[in-house]
Amino acid sequence: MKRTFFVAAFFLLTSLSTFAQSADEKAVGDAVEKLRKAIIDADGATLTKLTSPLLSYGHSNGNLEDQKEFVRAITSGESHFTRIDLSDQTISISGDLAIVRHKLMGDTHNKGKDPAPVKLGVLYVWQKVKGNWLLLGRQAFKLL
Repeated sequence: MKRTFFVAAFFLLTSLSTFAQSADEKAVGDAVEKLRKAIIDADGATLTKLTSPLLSYGHSNGNLEDQKEFVRAITSGESHFTRIDLSDQTISISGDLAIVRHKLMGDTHNKGKDPAPVKLGVLYVWQKVKGNWLLLGRQAFKLL
């Protein structure tokens, strides 16, 4: 009887932790989608809400921005995406941190430059703060 109880308790706890992780993975995926849309829409309020004040935002050209610079570049049109498509996304959760990787295909029309396609690999680090997932770090690299 004790053995049956412990086996049942083990499976219950395992399934609950899997469910909790799946809920966090969904929440992070939703945050990534909100970020994608906010970048295209140049929505400064949403970009600020989704990012940490400690943000380290790395571009594929080596440029590095903090939260204020990132939001300013997007909202000013200095960095302007007209299309962003994401594929091959993976999300890994470890406590209050999430690592997201995906491929980003899109089009930019940055201030003073001709429209250009982009093909990037992206690594995000998200942190759960007071129940909300905030972007803490981002690094992009050019895909061949």
